[in-house]
Amino acid sequence: MGRLVTRRRVDADGLEAIMVPRTDLLLERECGAGHFEAIEGPVRDYRRTVVVMPAAEDGHEVVQTVEFALTVPYFWWLFYFPFRRALARPGRTVAPWWAPPTRLDAQAASVLGSLGLLAIVAGYLNTLFTQTIAFAGQEFGAGDTAQGVAGAVVRVGGLVALVVASVADRRGRRIVLLWSAGAGCVLALTGGLAPSLGWLTASQALARAFATALALVIAIMAAEEMPAGARAYSVSLLAMAGGFGAGLCLMGLRLADLGPRGWRLLYVLPVVAVPVLITVGRHLPESRRFARRVRKRMPLAGHWGRLCLLAGAGLLTNLFFAPQSQFSNRFLLVERGFSGAMIGLFSIVTSTPAVIGIMAGGRLADTHGRRRVGAFCIGAGTLLTVLFFFSTGWATWVWAMAAMTVSNASIPALAVYGPELFPTSLRGRANGIVAVCALSGSAMGLVAAGVLSDAFASIGPAMACLAVGPVLVAVLVLTRYPETARLELEDLNPEDRRPPEP
Repeated sequence: MGRLVTRRRVDADGLEAIMVPRTDLLLERECGAGHFEAIEGPVRDYRRTVVVMPAAEDGHEVVQTVEFALTVPYFWWLFYFPFRRALARPGRTVAPWWAPPTRLDAQAASVLGSLGLLAIVAGYLNTLFTQTIAFAGQEFGAGDTAQGVAGAVVRVGGLVALVVASVADRRGRRIVLLWSAGAGCVLALTGGLAPSLGWLTASQALARAFATALALVIAIMAAEEMPAGARAYSVSLLAMAGGFGAGLCLMGLRLADLGPRGWRLLYVLPVVAVPVLITVGRHLPESRRFARRVRKRMPLAGHWGRLCLLAGAGLLTNLFFAPQSQFSNRFLLVERGFSGAMIGLFSIVTSTPAVIGIMAGGRLADTHGRRRVGAFCIGAGTLLTVLFFFSTGWATWVWAMAAMTVSNASIPALAVYGPELFPTSLRGRANGIVAVCALSGSAMGLVAAGVLSDAFASIGPAMACLAVGPVLVAVLVLTRYPETARLELEDLNPEDRRPPEP
């Protein structure tokens, strides 16, 4: 329970501002002279007491005491001091820059914190194979083509993710999230025992499938729980949490320098997360929209247009970004002579500023719309990424940093479309199909990148050829995507509206 006591001298206007119930981070109501309580906001307990004493020269001495407890599990310490600082000031009509554009209630804040922890797990698991394949390839003597095929096979395992995501439409979001996280962590361990590239590929195909399903259902539940004006904001926070999980994997690349088999230790680390997942079940309720869904099963008929649009965009996007992610390490390792530790440092340094891009992209997508933000960032980010593969020296660091920052700003703007454009009872199945198409694009892109890299004897020209995919997506977003910002899910999917009471 946090406690904040402030004392200040104010004039009549300042006193009036303090005595008005807050409507920014919290929705207050007055429950007595100088006493306020929260009727909505990310708090479990909240009390604000204002004591006014006369002061000289027609001023007022005001003592304000605020007691509060945030409902954000695991990450409350990140928000405690900004929240406390905001409470020390009179209420505003606009939320602080770090807060969602639209106020969260207690359950939404609790769900967001729990999903953030799961996003860290998903980020690590979905990065693990990509970041270690270059080192595994060296141990097993595999070239660019073999590594590209291996990456493609791992992503084809996403067919299992479609089945798992579909289960979330029947059994609920919560149980699928918990089981997917646990299964992904345990199955990742098998990669550390791989005697060959084929074994590693087969073992991680299933682990990656559960990790993909985990990421899918995280996005779905976030969209269902967040208010209309904060969906992209929540995706930006979850993307940062996923990036942190990926960063943990990157920091672990130092283990690859311990010897030819050092990379295997990264496959052991996810098991540490299994006991933590047990605590998530205590904080994570079932999605409110799933609990009150109108229909338990809905056909795909009538939704093919949106499904094909998102599936095609996912395929074209991953045609470039999947090989970019996997072959970046090989580019640095083989063509630029980086060590494992230097690759980890490079990845952390160049990806850290991407937090700014994610935050800015999420806020702009909620306040100014998804389409313009998403189209510009994915197009510009692609071109900057191509420049990275043709650079040397300090320019390699600069272009990588710029590419990561701009590309990541498109994540909250575009990732939110999948959960938004389908009704509740179809959301998991539809997003699973979109994910399979995206993974198909990943598989094609990885094979093509491996073959082209061997043909060109360099990775840069191969990536330049594949860049046409996300550039086409930018055009699709501008011309074909609907604008969904600040619209309730029921407005986007009328099938989810409850019929009026007779």
